[in-house]
Amino acid sequence: MADWEIRPASASDVEAVAELRAVVLRADLERLGRYDEVRVRQRLRDGFEPDHTWVVEVGGTFAGCVALRPDEDAHWLEHFYLAPSLQGGGIGSGVLRELLQRCDRDGDGIVVRLNVLRGSPARRLYERHGFTVETEDPVDVFMVRGPRGRAAEGHQDHRNHEDR
Repeated sequence: MADWEIRPASASDVEAVAELRAVVLRADLERLGRYDEVRVRQRLRDGFEPDHTWVVEVGGTFAGCVALRPDEDAHWLEHFYLAPSLQGGGIGSGVLRELLQRCDRDGDGIVVRLNVLRGSPARRLYERHGFTVETEDPVDVFMVRGPRGRAAEGHQDHRNHEDR
């Protein structure tokens, strides 16, 4: 796995993120009959919140992004894009693991939600990290990961020990 780091996003990152979104989502959106060259970028620009977004850098160069937006009953994992040339090398798993650990450290009760396009290979990544399907429609699959606090971690450790 390449060395990576995440840094807080700034407003100046919006165009790089919008372009990456268009590249990463293109195949899935075309398969679903929903790709629009302008709209795919504009939707990101309209909803970009740098205060809740991190930029992924590999070797000091922009490689991706991810947002974790707090909401009333959960945090929403959004805009998780990684350059296609870097996908499948463990960076996405590492970034996701770090963000989820942050949620877990913030205390019990943090639910994380996301939506992924139907048929997207990213769904397997989320399932490996404990997300389950909540609902789905012809385009979107909504997934949720329940809270993982100290009590849940202790229970998980205990179960792992028993299974050995």
